[in-house]
Amino acid sequence: MNVQAIIMTWATPVFFVLIGLELLVGKLRKRRVYHSSDAINSLGLGVISQVVGVFSKVLTLGIYAWCVEHVAIFSLSPTSLWVWVSALLFYDFCYYWLHRAGHKVNIFWAAHVVHHQSEDYNLSTALRQTGSGVLLGWLFYLPMAIAGYPLEVFAVVALIDLLYQFWVHTELVGKLGWFDRVFCSPSNHRAHHAVNDRYLDRNYGGVLILWDRLFGTFVEEDDKDPPIYGTRSPLRSWNPLWANAEVYWAALKDAWHARRWRDKLLVWIKPPGWRPGDVAERFPKSDFDIQRPRYQPVLSRGLVIYSLVQFTLLLVMAVQFLDLAKHLPAAALAAYAVFLVLSLTALGVLTEGRRSGVVMELARLLITAGIPLVTGGWFGVAGLDTGIVAALVAVPAASALVLGWLAIHTPAQADSGRAIPG
Repeated sequence: MNVQAIIMTWATPVFFVLIGLELLVGKLRKRRVYHSSDAINSLGLGVISQVVGVFSKVLTLGIYAWCVEHVAIFSLSPTSLWVWVSALLFYDFCYYWLHRAGHKVNIFWAAHVVHHQSEDYNLSTALRQTGSGVLLGWLFYLPMAIAGYPLEVFAVVALIDLLYQFWVHTELVGKLGWFDRVFCSPSNHRAHHAVNDRYLDRNYGGVLILWDRLFGTFVEEDDKDPPIYGTRSPLRSWNPLWANAEVYWAALKDAWHARRWRDKLLVWIKPPGWRPGDVAERFPKSDFDIQRPRYQPVLSRGLVIYSLVQFTLLLVMAVQFLDLAKHLPAAALAAYAVFLVLSLTALGVLTEGRRSGVVMELARLLITAGIPLVTGGWFGVAGLDTGIVAALVAVPAASALVLGWLAIHTPAQADSGRAIPG
């Protein structure tokens, strides 16, 4: 197991302990910090990001390793302390520009938007990550490879920079005085996630906020103007596939409808929200309303509990997937990845209150029970004990019965995306 995997193995349970602590402190302060469907959506997107990462590391780390070997200017030693310290600073500097591009260039925003879609701001938001950032994000870190920072140094400082940013996603930590002037902090990052005019497209720093002060993108959180979270084109969905695809799809439609070839290109490289004049005229969109009601379909208590239990089971499967990724054949690994992504999608549509979500979820449970029943194993794990196979079949079968009962005892409603009333 490499150093990066070891760090993540230890960090993951810490994440959930801190999320539990945030829940507890919120209750003690009589503040609702979490909404179940939003948290499931954020954590589910984090799972999908990790699943994609299993396959994308070959691309991103492979390109980096090739550049270090063939075009590096210097040969830097991984045993030198100054190399590690300077690598962390260099990485954070590169991250600042990637993050800034993620808000200023539409094709980068299409990937980064996932992290901003939640209308909550809590530690689960930190784990809400894109599945498509791998496509272009690696470009911003090539200067480190050209400078000669070894791959193992790059991988570890990248993880350190990412892990640092977890704790700043909370409303329960106030301003921290001098710390806010130097580092990315909860206060600074709350402003970054806000859609208020005052805060829009500011505070890009990952570890250091000094980059924002240096390049003129810093703004201080103002208690008189509390941050309002989300995006200016609200997602209004718990479907994780749509969360990853929405901006790409909108840009594709605008590019298709644009009459000029120049505009077809500019749709991708202009700032988010820019549209060709002829497209905006023929296909107008409503103006942003900061007072809009938040997206929060109401579910019965039974469906809330059901969705939390099923998400927990899927989370256990995702952990197993990440462990199996070290030795599972590529075909079985890809099949398991598709299963997890579609399972999280079915659960997301269910929590939107759609009747189609019930159908999708029942189909998922049928497949989940069918795999061990037919194969006697589970995605590359063959020859399981009969008792284990029976349990793997019984759990989704019992879940299907519970879901069916909940669906029957919930008032019927058209599949319009509205909530199933409780």
